[in-house]
Parts: sequence; structure tokens; C-alpha cells
Amino acid sequence: MVFAHDTEMALQSAVWLVNTAEEEPDALSTVASLDAFFAAWEYTGRHERTVAELEEVRALRSRLRSLFLAPRDEAVETVNQMLHEAGATPQLVRHDPYDWHVHAVAPDAALAERIGVETAMAMIDVIRTDDMSRFGICADEECEALVLDLSRNRSKRFCSTTCGNRNAVAAYRARQAADA
Repeated sequence: MVFAHDTEMALQSAVWLVNTAEEEPDALSTVASLDAFFAAWEYTGRHERTVAELEEVRALRSRLRSLFLAPRDEAVETVNQMLHEAGATPQLVRHDPYDWHVHAVAPDAALAERIGVETAMAMIDVIRTDDMSRFGICADEECEALVLDLSRNRSKRFCSTTCGNRNAVAAYRARQAADA
């Protein structure tokens, strides 16, 4: 494991969230899709299940995308600003199924605020270890989705198996055409 479990989960869920804006149709367009996101990424705390909450979370996507693609010093400014705005006070918590990990806002804080702060806290580890290169844009020429590479050898190039498979098939066909 490159980072602690809560750091990896926060980064993965935030990248997934950002990438929903790149999909056609938008994969986060209904309260039901927000419910699925909340459950899939095992968020805890307040979840209002309203259109207003959905819009707050959707609005967070562009800020997180900018954070992930920012140079290290700019990322520091954004992280500090996000934590300041939320009045973050990191604390160790434990709840099923996870052992001790960090939460930095109250469980009754708005979902968008909790997602933002959890992502900012995770980015602290990324920045301190000078690992901003773990973020990038999908190598598929037709895709603008983010890639989070948590592999040891930093070999992940595509945002999804769909993009990876499409490029593998294209490369195979190009080789077959060259051999013909």
C-alpha cells in the first residue's frame, strides 16, 4: 500500500467523483446516483438526499480536478484554503469496518464539505511525499478523465479498463495492418 487506507479511499473516491463530469451522460446527475456514490465509497455522516446536496457535490468536482492537476505549491494553497474554509479539526475516529483513521469535520457537516475536507486531508500525504505525479490525464486521446496511479511502478496510463482496452485493440489493429 502506498498510502494509508483512508488516504487511498479519499483520493480514489474524489477522482471517481471528478471523472463523473467527463462521462456522457454525466454519471452524477440524480439524487439516486449521489446515493450510490455515498454507499459505494462508504461515506458516513449526514446525507440529505436532496437536489441541493447533489448540486453542492457536483460543484465540488471542478475544484478537485484543479487541485489534482495543480503544481505542488498551488496544491498546497488550495488544500490550506479548503481546510481553513471548513474549519477543519483533524481527529482520529474508528467505525465499522475501519480501524483508526482521520476525520477532520463533524459527521453532521454537509456532504460536499466532508468530501472536500477528506480529499484535502488525503492530499496532505500526497504533497508531503512529493507524489503529485500520481495524478494525470487519461492517455486515451479522446478522454479527459483523471488517472490516479497508486501502483508501485507508476504504470497506470488509462482512467478505466474501457479506455485501456480501446487503445490495446487499436494498437493490435495497427500492428495487423502493418503486417498485412
